[in-house]
Amino acid sequence: MSMMFILREAFDWLIRVIEFLILVRVLLSWIPINRNNSIISLVYTLTEPVLAPIRNLLFKSPLGGSGMMLDFSPIIACILLDLIRSFVLTII
Repeated sequence: MSMMFILREAFDWLIRVIEFLILVRVLLSWIPINRNNSIISLVYTLTEPVLAPIRNLLFKSPLGGSGMMLDFSPIIACILLDLIRSFVLTII
């Protein structure tokens, strides 16, 4: 196997894992569960660096603000991750 193939697969796998963790986080947000659980804490710790900047941008935008009832940052993050994956995989 070539090094480029391994690099492509590793990057694709990394993006898919992040998207899966975001989905798990969204599903966990619907369940009344203790956030002090180590697994739940790990999911939040791994996804927050991706979601927090998007959430901050949404808050500052005209669409966001303090009156926003739903958090659209997971949707936007998944769309951006797909775009990044497509862009990087075409380059590699």
